[in-house]
Amino acid sequence: MSFEIDVQNESGYLIHVPRLQAASRQVLSQHDVDPNTSLSVVFVDNDYIQNLNRQFREVDAPTDVLSFPADAPPVELDDEPPYIGDLVIAYPYASAQAAREGHALDDSLSLLVVHGTLHLLGYDHDTPENRAEMWTAQDEALTALGISTAIVPSLEEAKHDE
Repeated sequence: MSFEIDVQNESGYLIHVPRLQAASRQVLSQHDVDPNTSLSVVFVDNDYIQNLNRQFREVDAPTDVLSFPADAPPVELDDEPPYIGDLVIAYPYASAQAAREGHALDDSLSLLVVHGTLHLLGYDHDTPENRAEMWTAQDEALTALGISTAIVPSLEEAKHDE
């Protein structure tokens, strides 16, 4: 599979790019996704994500991850792979969240990439049925990545929405 996962980290946060790319690739490989599909993962600060959250969700607070799906069907440009969207992760927020919950930061960031990639593929957790379906797919990916699924409930309870 040749999924193109572009990780943008202009602030130089300490992240393990290959591991995050693997997290997204795991989700994409579990679904019937064109192997040339691409997406971006962008790391930002809390102020930046708070502005996005306010603008797009009318929530005036920072959050850990926001997903911005491309128009459906995936955007296809000449000689470019199908593009499914962007994940925006607030590194300071995610780092503090991992420390507070006692989880390894790399595991928490991988969870956010898995979670966000599922959103790009159309999953949501707005109803109990949708949540069950999303959590099943999320658990499959985390297990395949060697990350305990126990990381999920504490993070989700702490934020209640995404």
